[in-house]
Formats: sequence, structure tokens, C-alpha cells
Amino acid sequence: MTEELFRADGYLRDCDAVVTAISEIPGKDGATFTGVVVNQTVFYPNGGGQPGDTGLMSRADGSVVKVIDTLKHRDTDEHLHILESDASVPAVGESLRLEIDWDRRYRLMRMHSAMHMLCAAIPAPVTGGSIGDGRGRLDFDLPEPVDKVEVTAKLNELIESDRPMSMTWIDNDELDANPDLVRTMAAPPPRGSGKVRLVNFDGIDLQPCGGTHVASSSEIGRVRVKKIEKKGKQNRRVIVVFDDEA
Repeated sequence: MTEELFRADGYLRDCDAVVTAISEIPGKDGATFTGVVVNQTVFYPNGGGQPGDTGLMSRADGSVVKVIDTLKHRDTDEHLHILESDASVPAVGESLRLEIDWDRRYRLMRMHSAMHMLCAAIPAPVTGGSIGDGRGRLDFDLPEPVDKVEVTAKLNELIESDRPMSMTWIDNDELDANPDLVRTMAAPPPRGSGKVRLVNFDGIDLQPCGGTHVASSSEIGRVRVKKIEKKGKQNRRVIVVFDDEA
């Protein structure tokens, strides 16, 4: 199994690694993609609504290979660094230097953290969600609409309160004994290791989450609710962007 260094520290930008396996991943229209598995990584894999990291693999000969996505294999649970189609594939046992696209990752960290603020601003069950580069959305089990201006004001109030983020770990039994901790019904927290990570923005939001987050709410920066959509009888989709987005 790949040691996921980002779970303990989302601010790590690079690390040394050794290739442990190469996997071919089927894509659309008969295409295949190469996935590199390593002993440890700073690359976050697509999951929990957060996209996989992109970045670079540097080889001992000085050449650089682009990583265009990162994901978990649906069958083997391997942590796969997906290479661009014409890349020279490293060999098993080869030493590499891994480096994420930090600017992109940090924007994702900020937006993922903003979704935690949104959970606090709208105290209703979450039925789905996704996070993108500069944009995020959550779907809420709500029979009545919420006001875009009011939610925006509440979000920025929470963000500007500058609350620290901390992480703790509980086992699966503890999580089962506290089902109210799980806010997102459509994306249950990962349990594969027997432990579940709780992310706590002090006094704002506490819930299981496997993604990457900023160290304090103030790092998110100002946001605004761009749109609220009715997606069903009791489903309201709230779309959030950074305030400087056009």
C-alpha cells in the first residue's frame, strides 16, 4: 500500500518515492492510461468530491514526466499516478521525486475547506457535492430555498473568524457509535484502514473527511454563493465560488 503523506499534512508539496508497480487503466474509446504506483506520495487521489492532484515526476536522469491525474484503482485500491499518453514510463524499483501542482492543490484545499463552512452555514443533511478549481457545490436535503445573500454573508463571517483546523483519528466502531458525525450521505468516509479521520474547524464544523484542508478558516479567502438550484422536491444545490471569480 502507498503511504499517503498528504493525510497527515496537506501542505507537503514534494517527496522522494520508489516505483512499486505499473498498471494499465482502460479509458474511453479503447484508450489505456498508465498508472504508476509508488511506496509513498504527496498526490491526493480523486475521491470524496475532490479531484486528484496533477504535477510532475522527476527521474534520476533529469527527465520529467507529467502526472495528469491521480486516482484509486476501483478493484485493487492502488494509488495510481496517471501519466500523459506519450510519457516515458519509469521502471519498478526506480527512484523518483514527486511534486504536485501546488497552486492548483492550494485552491482545492481552500475550496474544500469552504465546503465545511457551507455545512455549518446550512444545517441540513448533505446529499452530494463536488469540488473544483475555484468552484464547489453541495446538495442539501431542504424543502425550502435558502437566500443567496444571507448564505454568502454567513460563509464569510465563518471564514473571517480565523478558526484553526485540527485532525484526530477514531476507529470504525467509534464512528458507528456517533452516526451524527457523518454529514454527507452520498459520500461516506473511507474506512479501509480501520480508522477514520475527523476534520475539525474549531467551533464551526466537525466531521469525517479524507480530503485536504487549510490550517485556518481565514486562508479560504472571501467567497460568494453564485447560484442556488432546485434539483428535486427536497434537494437544493448551492454553488460557491471565490469572490474574485468573474
